[in-house]
Amino acid sequence: MAVRKFKPVTPGTRHKIIGTFDEVTTNKPEKSLLEAKKSTGGRNNSGKMTVRYIGGGHKQMYRLVDFKRVKDGVAATVKTIEYDPNRTARIALVVYADGQKSYILAPNGLQVGQTVISGPGVAPEVGNTLPLAEIPLGTLIHNIELYPGQGAQMARSAGSYAQLLAREGKFAIIKLPSGETRMVLVTCRATVGVVSNVDHNLESSGKAGRKRWLGRRPHNRGVVMNPVDHPMGGGEGRASGGHPRSRKGLLAKGKKTRNPKKTSAKFIISKRKK
Repeated sequence: MAVRKFKPVTPGTRHKIIGTFDEVTTNKPEKSLLEAKKSTGGRNNSGKMTVRYIGGGHKQMYRLVDFKRVKDGVAATVKTIEYDPNRTARIALVVYADGQKSYILAPNGLQVGQTVISGPGVAPEVGNTLPLAEIPLGTLIHNIELYPGQGAQMARSAGSYAQLLAREGKFAIIKLPSGETRMVLVTCRATVGVVSNVDHNLESSGKAGRKRWLGRRPHNRGVVMNPVDHPMGGGEGRASGGHPRSRKGLLAKGKKTRNPKKTSAKFIISKRKK
Protein backbone atom coordinates (compact mmCIF):
# COMPACT_ATOMS: atom_id res chain seq x y z
CA MET A 1 0.00 0.00 0.00
CA ALA A 2 1.30 3.43 -0.97
CA VAL A 3 -0.05 6.90 -1.64
CA ARG A 4 -0.21 9.08 -4.75
CA LYS A 5 0.74 12.76 -4.75
CA PHE A 6 -0.52 14.95 -7.57
CA LYS A 7 1.05 17.79 -9.51
CA PRO A 8 -0.72 21.08 -8.62
CA VAL A 9 -2.36 21.52 -12.01
CA THR A 10 -5.56 22.69 -10.27
CA PRO A 11 -6.25 24.10 -6.78
CA GLY A 12 -7.95 20.80 -5.87
CA THR A 13 -4.89 18.70 -6.72
CA ARG A 14 -2.34 20.93 -4.98
CA HIS A 15 -2.66 19.16 -1.62
CA LYS A 16 -4.37 15.99 -2.85
CA ILE A 17 -2.88 12.72 -1.57
CA ILE A 18 -4.84 9.49 -2.05
CA GLY A 19 -4.18 5.76 -1.90
CA THR A 20 -2.94 3.88 -4.95
CA PHE A 21 -5.53 1.06 -4.71
CA ASP A 22 -2.77 -1.34 -5.82
CA GLU A 23 -4.08 -4.14 -3.63
CA VAL A 24 -7.67 -3.80 -4.92
CA THR A 25 -8.33 -6.51 -7.52
CA THR A 26 -11.88 -5.73 -8.66
CA ASN A 27 -14.37 -2.86 -8.75
CA LYS A 28 -17.51 -5.04 -8.83
CA PRO A 29 -18.76 -6.18 -5.40
CA GLU A 30 -20.47 -9.50 -4.73
CA LYS A 31 -24.20 -8.81 -5.27
CA SER A 32 -25.38 -11.44 -2.78
CA LEU A 33 -23.49 -9.64 0.02
CA LEU A 34 -24.84 -6.14 -0.71
CA GLU A 35 -27.57 -4.39 1.23
CA ALA A 36 -29.34 -1.07 0.72
CA LYS A 37 -27.97 1.72 2.90
CA LYS A 38 -30.32 4.56 3.73
CA SER A 39 -28.85 8.02 4.01
CA THR A 40 -30.29 9.88 7.02
CA GLY A 41 -28.62 13.28 6.61
CA GLY A 42 -28.29 13.31 10.40
CA ARG A 43 -32.08 13.43 10.90
CA ASN A 44 -34.18 11.23 13.18
CA ASN A 45 -37.61 9.71 12.46
CA SER A 46 -39.35 13.07 12.96
CA GLY A 47 -37.01 14.91 10.61
CA LYS A 48 -35.14 16.77 13.35
CA MET A 49 -31.38 17.15 12.95
CA THR A 50 -29.75 15.14 15.76
CA VAL A 51 -26.24 14.81 14.28
CA ARG A 52 -24.61 17.87 12.75
CA TYR A 53 -22.38 18.11 9.68
CA ILE A 54 -23.84 15.09 7.86
CA GLY A 55 -25.65 15.17 4.52
CA GLY A 56 -25.36 14.65 0.79
CA GLY A 57 -22.67 12.37 -0.53
CA HIS A 58 -22.60 9.62 -3.11
CA LYS A 59 -25.06 6.76 -2.86
CA GLN A 60 -23.49 3.71 -1.18
CA MET A 61 -24.38 0.06 -0.77
CA TYR A 62 -23.51 -1.68 2.48
CA ARG A 63 -21.20 -4.70 2.30
CA LEU A 64 -22.16 -7.44 4.77
CA VAL A 65 -18.84 -8.06 6.54
CA ASP A 66 -18.47 -11.14 8.75
CA PHE A 67 -17.07 -9.89 12.08
CA LYS A 68 -17.89 -13.11 13.96
CA ARG A 69 -15.92 -15.66 11.89
CA VAL A 70 -17.73 -18.64 13.46
CA LYS A 71 -17.59 -21.00 10.46
CA ASP A 72 -14.99 -23.14 12.22
CA GLY A 73 -12.70 -25.65 10.57
CA VAL A 74 -13.76 -24.79 7.01
CA ALA A 75 -10.99 -23.35 4.84
CA ALA A 76 -11.83 -20.26 2.77
CA THR A 77 -9.94 -19.05 -0.29
CA VAL A 78 -9.49 -15.32 -0.91
CA LYS A 79 -11.14 -14.50 -4.22
CA THR A 80 -10.80 -10.69 -4.37
CA ILE A 81 -9.57 -7.70 -2.38
CA GLU A 82 -12.08 -4.86 -2.64
CA TYR A 83 -12.65 -1.21 -1.72
CA ASP A 84 -15.41 -0.62 0.81
CA PRO A 85 -16.96 2.89 0.89
CA ASN A 86 -18.27 2.27 4.42
CA ARG A 87 -14.87 1.83 6.12
CA THR A 88 -11.24 2.88 5.82
CA ALA A 89 -9.89 -0.68 5.54
CA ARG A 90 -10.05 -2.96 2.50
CA ILE A 91 -12.29 -6.02 2.56
CA ALA A 92 -11.66 -9.48 1.13
CA LEU A 93 -14.21 -11.75 -0.54
CA VAL A 94 -13.59 -15.32 0.62
CA VAL A 95 -15.19 -18.49 -0.70
CA TYR A 96 -15.49 -21.41 1.73
CA ALA A 97 -14.93 -25.01 0.70
CA ASP A 98 -18.70 -25.62 0.79
CA GLY A 99 -19.31 -22.74 -1.66
CA GLN A 100 -20.49 -20.07 0.78
CA LYS A 101 -19.22 -16.56 0.11
CA SER A 102 -18.39 -13.98 2.75
CA TYR A 103 -16.66 -10.64 3.23
CA ILE A 104 -13.96 -10.28 5.90
CA LEU A 105 -11.70 -7.39 6.89
CA ALA A 106 -8.55 -7.78 4.81
CA PRO A 107 -5.34 -7.90 6.89
CA ASN A 108 -2.22 -6.27 5.52
CA GLY A 109 -0.41 -8.67 3.18
CA LEU A 110 -3.40 -10.89 2.41
CA GLN A 111 -3.19 -12.07 -1.21
CA VAL A 112 -5.72 -13.46 -3.69
CA GLY A 113 -5.57 -17.25 -3.65
CA GLN A 114 -4.47 -17.41 -0.03
CA THR A 115 -6.38 -19.62 2.41
CA VAL A 116 -7.81 -18.43 5.73
CA ILE A 117 -9.51 -20.47 8.43
CA SER A 118 -11.11 -19.82 11.81
CA GLY A 119 -11.75 -21.75 15.00
CA PRO A 120 -9.85 -23.39 17.87
CA GLY A 121 -6.70 -25.28 16.96
CA VAL A 122 -5.87 -23.37 13.75
CA ALA A 123 -2.40 -21.97 13.03
CA PRO A 124 -1.83 -18.35 14.19
CA GLU A 125 -1.18 -17.07 10.65
CA VAL A 126 -2.22 -13.79 9.02
CA GLY A 127 -5.97 -13.75 8.35
CA ASN A 128 -6.80 -16.69 10.64
CA THR A 129 -9.23 -16.16 13.53
CA LEU A 130 -8.85 -18.05 16.80
CA PRO A 131 -9.44 -17.60 20.54
CA LEU A 132 -7.05 -15.38 22.47
CA ALA A 133 -6.15 -18.43 24.57
CA GLU A 134 -4.35 -19.97 21.57
CA ILE A 135 -2.59 -16.92 20.10
CA PRO A 136 1.14 -16.66 20.96
CA LEU A 137 2.09 -13.78 23.27
CA GLY A 138 3.42 -10.70 21.49
CA THR A 139 1.36 -11.34 18.35
CA LEU A 140 -0.18 -8.35 16.54
CA ILE A 141 -3.93 -8.87 16.26
CA HIS A 142 -7.04 -7.03 15.09
CA ASN A 143 -10.80 -7.60 14.86
CA ILE A 144 -11.04 -8.36 18.59
CA GLU A 145 -14.21 -9.35 20.43
CA LEU A 146 -15.19 -7.78 23.75
CA TYR A 147 -17.60 -10.58 24.63
CA PRO A 148 -17.43 -14.17 23.30
CA GLY A 149 -19.63 -14.69 20.24
CA GLN A 150 -20.62 -11.02 19.99
CA GLY A 151 -18.45 -10.25 16.97
CA ALA A 152 -15.34 -8.12 16.66
CA GLN A 153 -15.51 -4.55 17.95
CA MET A 154 -11.91 -3.40 18.54
CA ALA A 155 -9.04 -2.61 16.14
CA ARG A 156 -11.05 -2.59 12.91
CA SER A 157 -9.99 0.63 11.13
CA ALA A 158 -7.24 0.96 8.51
CA GLY A 159 -3.73 0.20 9.78
CA SER A 160 -4.82 -0.45 13.36
CA TYR A 161 -3.73 -3.38 15.52
CA ALA A 162 -3.48 -4.47 19.13
CA GLN A 163 -0.84 -6.58 20.81
CA LEU A 164 -1.40 -9.58 23.03
CA LEU A 165 0.80 -8.98 26.07
CA ALA A 166 -0.02 -11.68 28.60
CA ARG A 167 -2.58 -14.14 29.96
CA GLU A 168 -3.71 -14.34 33.57
CA GLY A 169 -6.28 -17.01 34.40
CA LYS A 170 -9.36 -16.55 32.25
CA PHE A 171 -8.26 -13.11 31.00
CA ALA A 172 -5.86 -12.00 28.28
CA ILE A 173 -4.12 -8.64 28.55
CA ILE A 174 -3.99 -6.67 25.31
CA LYS A 175 -2.65 -3.25 24.40
CA LEU A 176 -5.08 -1.36 22.17
CA PRO A 177 -4.26 1.18 19.40
CA SER A 178 -5.16 4.04 21.77
CA GLY A 179 -2.47 2.92 24.21
CA GLU A 180 -5.03 1.56 26.66
CA THR A 181 -4.18 -1.78 28.27
CA ARG A 182 -7.16 -3.89 29.22
CA MET A 183 -8.28 -7.41 30.07
CA VAL A 184 -10.40 -9.47 27.68
CA LEU A 185 -11.70 -13.00 28.21
CA VAL A 186 -9.42 -15.62 26.59
CA THR A 187 -12.51 -17.18 24.97
CA CYS A 188 -12.94 -14.04 22.83
CA ARG A 189 -11.69 -14.30 19.27
CA ALA A 190 -9.24 -12.15 17.35
CA THR A 191 -7.69 -12.21 13.89
CA VAL A 192 -3.93 -12.38 13.41
CA GLY A 193 -2.26 -9.48 11.59
CA VAL A 194 -2.62 -5.75 10.99
CA VAL A 195 -5.64 -4.19 9.26
CA SER A 196 -5.00 -3.30 5.61
CA ASN A 197 -4.61 0.18 4.05
CA VAL A 198 -1.91 1.15 6.56
CA ASP A 199 -1.12 4.45 4.78
CA HIS A 200 -4.66 5.77 5.15
CA ASN A 201 -3.52 8.35 7.72
CA LEU A 202 -1.27 9.95 5.09
CA GLU A 203 -4.17 10.73 2.75
CA SER A 204 -5.41 14.30 2.21
CA SER A 205 -8.65 15.25 0.48
CA GLY A 206 -7.16 18.28 -1.25
CA LYS A 207 -10.49 20.08 -1.50
CA ALA A 208 -13.77 20.43 0.36
CA GLY A 209 -15.68 18.76 -2.46
CA ARG A 210 -14.11 15.37 -1.78
CA LYS A 211 -15.46 15.56 1.78
CA ARG A 212 -18.90 16.38 0.40
CA TRP A 213 -18.74 13.27 -1.83
CA LEU A 214 -18.30 11.29 1.39
CA GLY A 215 -21.36 12.91 2.95
CA ARG A 216 -19.55 15.29 5.30
CA ARG A 217 -20.78 18.89 5.48
CA PRO A 218 -18.73 21.90 6.65
CA HIS A 219 -17.83 21.82 10.33
CA ASN A 220 -18.38 25.13 12.13
CA ARG A 221 -16.46 26.16 15.24
CA GLY A 222 -18.42 27.04 18.37
CA VAL A 223 -16.65 30.40 18.89
CA VAL A 224 -18.00 31.78 15.61
CA MET A 225 -21.62 31.06 16.59
CA ASN A 226 -24.08 33.18 18.54
CA PRO A 227 -24.76 32.54 22.26
CA VAL A 228 -28.09 30.93 21.40
CA ASP A 229 -26.30 28.30 19.29
CA HIS A 230 -23.27 27.40 21.41
CA PRO A 231 -21.91 28.03 24.94
CA MET A 232 -18.71 29.45 23.40
CA GLY A 233 -20.54 31.76 21.00
CA GLY A 234 -21.00 35.52 21.14
CA GLY A 235 -18.74 38.31 22.35
CA GLU A 236 -17.36 41.43 20.70
CA GLY A 237 -14.74 40.87 18.03
CA ARG A 238 -12.76 37.66 18.15
CA ALA A 239 -13.51 36.41 21.65
CA SER A 240 -11.60 33.30 22.73
CA GLY A 241 -14.73 31.61 24.01
CA GLY A 242 -13.74 30.82 27.60
CA HIS A 243 -13.36 27.19 28.66
CA PRO A 244 -13.62 24.76 25.70
CA ARG A 245 -16.85 22.82 25.93
CA SER A 246 -19.34 20.97 23.79
CA ARG A 247 -22.62 22.36 22.49
CA LYS A 248 -24.37 20.81 25.49
CA GLY A 249 -22.00 22.55 27.91
CA LEU A 250 -19.79 19.57 28.82
CA LEU A 251 -16.17 20.60 29.36
CA ALA A 252 -13.73 19.35 26.72
CA LYS A 253 -9.95 19.19 26.22
CA GLY A 254 -8.81 17.77 29.55
CA LYS A 255 -12.02 17.13 31.45
CA LYS A 256 -12.56 13.39 31.95
CA THR A 257 -15.92 12.43 30.45
CA ARG A 258 -15.82 8.65 30.91
CA ASN A 259 -18.19 7.33 33.60
CA PRO A 260 -16.03 5.77 36.36
CA LYS A 261 -19.00 3.56 37.36
CA LYS A 262 -19.06 1.93 33.93
CA THR A 263 -19.10 -1.86 34.23
CA SER A 264 -16.14 -2.36 31.94
CA ALA A 265 -13.95 0.11 33.86
CA LYS A 266 -12.67 -2.70 36.12
CA PHE A 267 -11.13 -4.44 33.09
CA ILE A 268 -8.96 -1.44 32.16
CA ILE A 269 -5.44 -1.78 33.56
CA SER A 270 -4.00 1.48 32.24
CA LYS A 271 -5.88 4.27 30.47
CA ARG A 272 -5.25 5.50 26.96
CA LYS A 273 -2.52 7.99 26.18
CA LYS A 274 -3.53 11.65 26.41
